[in-house]
Amino acid sequence: MATIAAPRAKALQLVKQLLAIPGGSGREQQVAQFIEAELLAAGAEKSWFCYDKAHKRGPIADAEVGNLVVTIPGTVDAPRRLLMAHMDTVPLCVGCTPVRKGDVLESREADRGLGADDRAGVAVVLNAACQILRKKLPHPPLTLLFTIEEEIGLHGAKNLQTSLLKKPALAFNWDGGSPTKLTIGAIGGYRMFLDVHGIASHAGVAPERGASAITIASLAIARLHKSGWLGKITKKKKLGTANVGVINGGAATNVVCDSVQLRAEARSHDVAFLHDIVAQIEAAFRDAAAEVKNVDGNSGSVEITGRLDYEPFLLSQDEPSVQVAQQTLATLGLESELSIANGGLDANWLFRHGVPAVTFGCGQRNQHMATEQLHLESFYQACDIGLNIAVGT
Repeated sequence: MATIAAPRAKALQLVKQLLAIPGGSGREQQVAQFIEAELLAAGAEKSWFCYDKAHKRGPIADAEVGNLVVTIPGTVDAPRRLLMAHMDTVPLCVGCTPVRKGDVLESREADRGLGADDRAGVAVVLNAACQILRKKLPHPPLTLLFTIEEEIGLHGAKNLQTSLLKKPALAFNWDGGSPTKLTIGAIGGYRMFLDVHGIASHAGVAPERGASAITIASLAIARLHKSGWLGKITKKKKLGTANVGVINGGAATNVVCDSVQLRAEARSHDVAFLHDIVAQIEAAFRDAAAEVKNVDGNSGSVEITGRLDYEPFLLSQDEPSVQVAQQTLATLGLESELSIANGGLDANWLFRHGVPAVTFGCGQRNQHMATEQLHLESFYQACDIGLNIAVGT
């Protein structure tokens, strides 16, 4: 079957419209409404659209909308294909104005990121579906999935109502990076919340009566650093990372601090080693809390909660979705590169849900930065790939 080229002018218009829509995590409703309107204008039927309740099970109490699922009947007898992208952006990108500068799009505002992560992915999936509907191209049954809250821990994919997908045999996700990079695996991540309790006292009159929560946290962090359990971690050929990224506490210099809150994370491609890292962090804080005592022998304490944001995964090169992705790129005259990501993807949770998905890039550069750009030639390649994946080239 001959390949199909996606119209560039329409693809560019679509991505610029999507980039201009505000929509951080939990605020994806306007993006979803735009997607619906474009598909309906292209010939979709209202009965094809459905929202799940993922936003009711995520961490944002007033989240606007759940994952949007669109099931398009096929015109040829072939296995169902899933095409997906996430709708939310990081806060830095909310309110940007996309402008073209040479061969890239970037934000007009110097203090705003572009939000191509992942509005470019949404544009790829939406463009493919609209072209198929407008031009009445033969295609297998399709499921389009537009997820929420990816940027704050993959909560849309985690809480996805998988029955709405109608059991796709092949699955493809569009997110960051090169369009010819096929991400077939990704790291696992664990998020931690540590509440350190000390004993307050007057820092000038009776400091010995206190037990500093700041001292407890400092001891724990220093020990983790010194023992190699913070930053890049290598233990007996096992690899991972850990980071204490947020620390808040204290109210005055004349009070021995009695409360500090920290947020930390651990990551590894080995799920057992991931839990080893978490255990080391927990032990360091509990030991430090027990060690820091006041003159009366009373020590501090620590409360630790955490959650597994996503487990690591790795697809076999024999996985049908991997093979179809490679074949599609080869048919388009593009050379594919297999990759394993050190950040989480919606594909982590799709894999756990029993839907192995390959992730393509869309030409995004400098994601999560004010200097983010969308390389247009790469984006157009991604649109060609998405359209040919959708029609089953």
